Amino acid sequence: MCGIFGAIKLQGGFDDNQISKCLRAVDLVRHRGPDSQGHKLFTNDNNSIFLGHRRLSIIDLSNAGNQPMEDGGVWIVFNGEIFNYIEVREKLKRQGYQFKSDSDTEVILKTYIHYGTRGFNLFNGMWAFILYDSVQQKVIVSRDRFSIKPAYYFKHENEIYVASELRQVLLFHRAVKPNISTLATFLLQGILEHNCETFYQEISKIPAKSNMIVDLKSNNIKFEKYWDYDDIGEIKEKEAIERLQEMLRTSISLRLRSDVEIGGLLSGGLDSSLIVTLSNECSERPLHTFSVVSRDKNVSEEKFIDIMVREKKLINQKITFDPATAVAHIDQCLFYQEQPFAGASVVAQYMIYRLIKEQTGIKVVLSGQGGDEALMGYLKYFYFHLGNLSRNRRYFQLVREIFYSLLYRTAILQFNLGQAKRYIPGMTSKKLSYLNNKVKPIQIWESPSIQERQIKDIDLYSVPALTHYEDRNSMAHSIESRVPFLDHNVVNFLVQLPTQFKFKNGWSKYLLRKSFPELPESIRWRRDKKGFTVPEDNWCKTTLREGIENISNSSRLADLGLLDQKLFANYFDKFLNGHRFTSSTEIFSVYVAEKWLEKNFN
Repeated sequence: MCGIFGAIKLQGGFDDNQISKCLRAVDLVRHRGPDSQGHKLFTNDNNSIFLGHRRLSIIDLSNAGNQPMEDGGVWIVFNGEIFNYIEVREKLKRQGYQFKSDSDTEVILKTYIHYGTRGFNLFNGMWAFILYDSVQQKVIVSRDRFSIKPAYYFKHENEIYVASELRQVLLFHRAVKPNISTLATFLLQGILEHNCETFYQEISKIPAKSNMIVDLKSNNIKFEKYWDYDDIGEIKEKEAIERLQEMLRTSISLRLRSDVEIGGLLSGGLDSSLIVTLSNECSERPLHTFSVVSRDKNVSEEKFIDIMVREKKLINQKITFDPATAVAHIDQCLFYQEQPFAGASVVAQYMIYRLIKEQTGIKVVLSGQGGDEALMGYLKYFYFHLGNLSRNRRYFQLVREIFYSLLYRTAILQFNLGQAKRYIPGMTSKKLSYLNNKVKPIQIWESPSIQERQIKDIDLYSVPALTHYEDRNSMAHSIESRVPFLDHNVVNFLVQLPTQFKFKNGWSKYLLRKSFPELPESIRWRRDKKGFTVPEDNWCKTTLREGIENISNSSRLADLGLLDQKLFANYFDKFLNGHRFTSSTEIFSVYVAEKWLEKNFN
């Protein structure tokens, strides 16, 4: 896990000032790779290329794994992990290739040399890497299938800059301006990372599951997709259970490959409990687990954590942080996130990784990110499911799902209008009248099929934002986060399954619950879902109140034509008085957006 940077001058060479900036861009992400750094400048007749790297050593801790790395005239800087590198390496050895290191980086190089870019589909992992093929005079930037690892680019005249973080690219942007459209969508719906635009004009993201190829001979740039979802055909429940058991065990086994100690996040929920359980089955040494516990017994999951620790004999470290301390870290969290974020739970996640680093020094952590999208774990999917049953006139099944949900006290009794209104047509724009910009909302309430809805969440609405949060919060503290549920084989299989395998008899994640009886029953059949719960309402009413009220006097969002300060002040007053249709998350989003603008556009 690392930080990368690349600069391409399509005509001519870099001057001393540009080279100095390139070196600074590499060092700006020292937190992503504190173990070593390297760079290489290539000056050709018609163009110049700079590659820079910061390394967090996880696999092959020797200097043989340092980058930039070269093989056969092909150079690479790489951020991420190829978890099946051993299997791919053995395949290449049978083709006659010899290896100088035990790193997965060298496997990428030789895969490209042998297969070209079509070989990237062999990889099971998370990555963003830059390849410079000096023989064919091409630069190739590749990004993993599900936006787990970041990759930004900025093109100005005949220069192209590629980086792990926005701060690196911003060094070369001569007239930085906020992206009004992205800001407006974020404020209206809390959506970010849903396309290739960023919160900065002219800076874009490399699309997931794609390569950007720069032909240095013609100066043409093209994008190509190397992977997409694939139909799995008809399948019965028994076979689905067996295949899911095998796939998840394989995914976790691959993600336990490391030359440093691995830890795991344990919330007491279904996904994290399963990951920890299977990890300890697959590993010779038990996983060091970390749990966040709340002093508020109404939201605490400590009893479920204790059940797991007791029944599975886990090594567990409970982390408790004072909410007031977390509020004090909003600015630091915003610095590493580099863009506004929706909800105070992002700050809580930042604190978790901070405390893991301070208290243990562990460099790799397993996380349950992606399980809810692949297995229909969110409450919204229940209502999408009911809507589809109604539209298709499958009324018997509709009534059956409602009956069992009431019987087992699952989704239908957990309805929350504050969370649900973003999925109700007209509700969002009606309640956020303080927004001036009449940007057309993204139709996130539309779901012609559950499968299509899941794919949109994985590709656009949910996973990219969550992986952005997780990457930035973990890497801020030089920790690599691995997400077994986002193994592409697991995701493709689960998305393609019939809906009744994922939601059945009122239970979400039905197949997962059925497939792993080794989980404690009280966790396997948990009805509620909490996630990271932070006192966001309280923060907005106390510690952050003065800053929020100041927005009515001075607002950069208002200067951009996005916010009506008077109407926002009225909305905040309603919130303080307990109006049921107001939301602390919407208020917090405005507050964070204001702070982001203040820090980046003085």
